Amino acid sequence: MTSASPALELIDREAGGPVVLSVPHGGRDYRPDQRARLRPPAEKLIVLEDRLVDEVAAEAGAPTLVARAPRAWIDINRHEAEIDPGLVEGTVASRLMLTPKVRSGLGLIPRRLAGIGEIWRGRISLADVEARLAEVHRPYHAAIAELLREAAGMHGIAVLLDLHSMPPLARQGGEKTPQVVIGNRFGHSAAAWVTSRIAATCTRFALGWRENSPYAGGHIVERHGAPGSGVHAVQLELDRSLYLEGSGEQCDPDGLAFCRQFLRAVIEDLRAAALERAMPLAAE
Repeated sequence: MTSASPALELIDREAGGPVVLSVPHGGRDYRPDQRARLRPPAEKLIVLEDRLVDEVAAEAGAPTLVARAPRAWIDINRHEAEIDPGLVEGTVASRLMLTPKVRSGLGLIPRRLAGIGEIWRGRISLADVEARLAEVHRPYHAAIAELLREAAGMHGIAVLLDLHSMPPLARQGGEKTPQVVIGNRFGHSAAAWVTSRIAATCTRFALGWRENSPYAGGHIVERHGAPGSGVHAVQLELDRSLYLEGSGEQCDPDGLAFCRQFLRAVIEDLRAAALERAMPLAAE
């Protein structure tokens, strides 16, 4: 696999194993030409980021694909057809998916943010959309697909862990405050044992967890998860207050260390569970 694009970084490919880690929303590197096209200062767009979640993924012990391109430039966790017609010049009706995310301004290329307004100076050409897809979106998904094929070919099973961070959630009823949300597209992107194993790791770390609410998983797990073929994909949302300082701009060293330890444990536990299930298949 080659990754010539500076928009992507593949870390620890040699770690191997059945688990692949994806970090699509940690990018915060704006080139000068990108900054020039923004209406607000790039620093205002921090709300689009899964702030510093790539730091949590450092040294995770699994092949890790990180998007360095900012989510504002293009959102890897959206379908190519989730294009906002109010943002793009040209005829795109034949390829549009007008999902609730698109209508809220958070499509393939985010258009606007609450409290900030329009993100871009003017509309964007279809050629620009295609260029962003070619530079970031398609290579990212191609790399994920290749890593999963390699893992499944080697071990007979593969698990994609798509890492995100979220603002703190309110507790509902008598539940423990959820600090982790496990999204499996309501069972369509991963088998039940994957969620069960992650939930057990959460409990071991005294973290409250919830399944699919309010994050059931986006385009990445929908696209790459195929449980019937032995490829499972889960979106893992981590409460960012666990690893960020009160300002939300920098990592808290102790919290970061805890979250790194937790993520490594999730990967180790998933690896063990996956290999247990793969062994009977190999013996047949």
